[in-house]
Amino acid sequence: MTQIEFLAAQIKSRFGTIKRARGNFLYTQKRIRLTDMFLEGGRAVLGWGSDRCSAWTVFKNIISRGVTGSYFTDFNVRSKAGGKTPLERAVSSLLNSERKVFVFNSKENALKAAISVSPDSTSVYRPWNVQMSDWTAPDCVIIAPPLAWAGEIWLCAVKEDLFIDSDFSGTLKAFLPAPLEASVVRSIYDLIKALQDRSEKDWFLYDKVLVKYFKRTGPWLFPKVPEEKYSDFVKHCLDCNLVISPVYSVPSFVPYKADYGVFRLLEKTPFEY
Repeated sequence: MTQIEFLAAQIKSRFGTIKRARGNFLYTQKRIRLTDMFLEGGRAVLGWGSDRCSAWTVFKNIISRGVTGSYFTDFNVRSKAGGKTPLERAVSSLLNSERKVFVFNSKENALKAAISVSPDSTSVYRPWNVQMSDWTAPDCVIIAPPLAWAGEIWLCAVKEDLFIDSDFSGTLKAFLPAPLEASVVRSIYDLIKALQDRSEKDWFLYDKVLVKYFKRTGPWLFPKVPEEKYSDFVKHCLDCNLVISPVYSVPSFVPYKADYGVFRLLEKTPFEY
């Protein structure tokens, strides 16, 4: 059982199935609202199923057109003017540099391809990364789109002027049907807006309770709890109606605009380590 499967099983055993998800919250069969600080490893950082998540509106609209096959559409073809796909234009805007973009179905495959191009200048993108302010610098950037989707979608953004061998990525590249690719594109533009709207003033509000257990860097929460006790801490947080990352090396996330009250149970029943 993977750590994510472990988390899913623990949630089901305590609260039943997830009936609905909105923003930072999961609504369960037993009518308990859980505050999600895992957010699918950051893929749901913009929120679950919210009306503000325009990516899903795009997804539904394109599905209604029936263009879900393995052919070129208006949503994945290169433009005649700029020579870029909509996905490349979005990623270039996010990184503020001209990029070619390739899609992979695992982080390992994306990294393998990126390192084959630039072993000394490859980085993994994390929004609100206070230690990395200039994303124009790396030759290759690996990106997990901020799309609230459990599937493995990874982007490799390569500087446009770099030479790429014809064998680059081999058979590792993945294909995204038009509705999903257009949703990824929209999620990136949604992230660009969120990067402008969200800042430190939105993250420090919960430090009183969280800094005992986490080192906070921007909105990202890295555990202070020893790794050997982390699984027990995950379960303790569930007992406090909080869902944190089940993977020690994957940070949790400060819930954007959540009421401080969601941490009352953890505050009243602290975890000792």
